[in-house]
Amino acid sequence: MIIGLPVIQLLILPWAATFEQRNISLGVIDNDRGAYSRQLIDKVVSSGFFRLTDYSGSYDQALKTIENDKADLILEIPAHFENNFVRHQQTDVMLSVNAVNGQKAGLGAAYLGQIIAEFNQNVIREQGVQLDRINLIQTTPYFKYNKEMNYRNFMVPGILVMLLTLIGGVLSAMNIVKEKEIGTIEQINVTPIPKYIFILAKLIPFIIIGLVLLTIGLFIAWLVYGLFPAGNVLLVYLFAFFYLIAFTGAGLVISTYSNTQQQAMFTAVFFMIIFFLLSGLFTPVSSMPEWVQTVTIFNPLRYFVEVIRLIFMKGSQLTDILPQLGAIIGFGVFFNTWAIVNYKKTG
Repeated sequence: MIIGLPVIQLLILPWAATFEQRNISLGVIDNDRGAYSRQLIDKVVSSGFFRLTDYSGSYDQALKTIENDKADLILEIPAHFENNFVRHQQTDVMLSVNAVNGQKAGLGAAYLGQIIAEFNQNVIREQGVQLDRINLIQTTPYFKYNKEMNYRNFMVPGILVMLLTLIGGVLSAMNIVKEKEIGTIEQINVTPIPKYIFILAKLIPFIIIGLVLLTIGLFIAWLVYGLFPAGNVLLVYLFAFFYLIAFTGAGLVISTYSNTQQQAMFTAVFFMIIFFLLSGLFTPVSSMPEWVQTVTIFNPLRYFVEVIRLIFMKGSQLTDILPQLGAIIGFGVFFNTWAIVNYKKTG
């Protein structure tokens, strides 16, 4: 445990802890459909930072891709784009950016701005005109859901999830093993209490504590940072309830395998570090290698981080978070069934 666990963390975590943004989903509205607009789109896509996920005919249609998380950024190219270039007149392009993840939004807009500026200079050189100091393309960014680009709006909801994870995971991991160490588990084992009742009794206190902690955290977020969910706050509690069931179950699984509290704590912390860094809490999941993105599917923390940010910043409704809710309920059933089966009750 002392050597193997840190080695595994060192091999996995650097792939996730990157601040470079790649695979940014791009939607395009090409109102010009000329040679220059096609060249600009090709240059953006070939940069390696963006992937073209939508090609819409109108802004309203493209905006739906941001609302449905199918695009992180929309590039709108105006009509007469090529004509203005030929006449050496300024032309505007508009960027609409999903700013729920402020870091990703800022870097994505900056990447695209640099690509457009380079494209601007290349076209001017091709025309042989001495306009090196004139930028014919003016870029107008519009940040949705986090217009101030305030990083606290992005991080505070995620930190609330971290607190609930520590309550549900670490403390519950030490619960049963503490009974083993002090000897009270033997007294419980000779009682007629069924195993599922015993596990349920271990779940309930941490669920209550977690929901109380969530309430305190929401109050502090409102009082100190001025943050309050744009959506229904009851959805946060609903998801937190099933999340606590799932993560407390995972902690109880660790507890049933461990013989000492030290062993349980070490194992729980090992998984916590991986869960935190592979959750999208600090860096977007889409920027990680594909095999790491596949691993994050099995991380319950990822789903709660996504959901709480959607509710806080986008005002998402129950129908918008059903896939994540279904996944977390599945985790809850899996981990708690595992804990019940693995708990050895003798009498």
